[in-house]
Amino acid sequence: MRFNRVKKLWSEGLPAVGGWLSIPHCFPAELMAHTGLDWLCIDMQHGCIDYSDTIPMLTAISTTPVVPFVRVPWNEPSMIMKVLDAGAYGVIVPMVSNRREAEQAVAACRYPPSGMRSNGPNRVMQYAGSDYQKHANDEIACIVMIETQEGIEKMDEIISTPGVDAAYIGPTDLALALGLAPVMDNSEAKHVETVNKILETCKKHHKVAGIHTASSKFTQRFLDQGFQMVMLGTDRNGMSNFFKSEINQLKGWNPLQFTAGQDNSAY
Repeated sequence: MRFNRVKKLWSEGLPAVGGWLSIPHCFPAELMAHTGLDWLCIDMQHGCIDYSDTIPMLTAISTTPVVPFVRVPWNEPSMIMKVLDAGAYGVIVPMVSNRREAEQAVAACRYPPSGMRSNGPNRVMQYAGSDYQKHANDEIACIVMIETQEGIEKMDEIISTPGVDAAYIGPTDLALALGLAPVMDNSEAKHVETVNKILETCKKHHKVAGIHTASSKFTQRFLDQGFQMVMLGTDRNGMSNFFKSEINQLKGWNPLQFTAGQDNSAY
């Protein structure tokens, strides 16, 4: 079986930097896979992506050594199993709030006797190899997101759940759970304190800590702190931010100004 390069990095105490895919097409996925990132996550929760989009995106990523993850829409076993059968080498499960929910996510990722995953690999056999079932329980990453009020209170029981490989922080949902504005790169003291507590809890239980960022500044900050799974940026923001930055460098020309929520039909 093809080994999971990200899990190998983690086992060696090294970090893995990744990117996020929200555009439902194989071409941006392929472009992002050729940038030098360690992993890419196809976002089925908040991205404009469904299962039929996910297959060609996984295929595009597999032209490179980049490890493909999928964020599933919810902690729902059949979808977790389906994206793993399609070739995801890990799932990111949102809104995990207690040990029971963490155990459910783990069980969906593991074949018996370690879990309840049904046997029926399809495309993943082409990607991983004919001995996939023999090694999948060791190579597939189960990554749970801690981002709810209950999850914050019960982070210790979630992170210590056997089979959980990593705890991933969604900064904006975490902020909402703390009664703060949903800011991505967040320096609010309460937010920083909670992020640090999740990191320390991961270290205590020898699990990987992961987090979303929106800038290399914060990516570096979290890498320096000891996070081993950090998201650098997204496909749509990368494209949008690049052109906004380049447009601002032009002189003698005023770009069209579109205002969200207003009638721009005159354009």
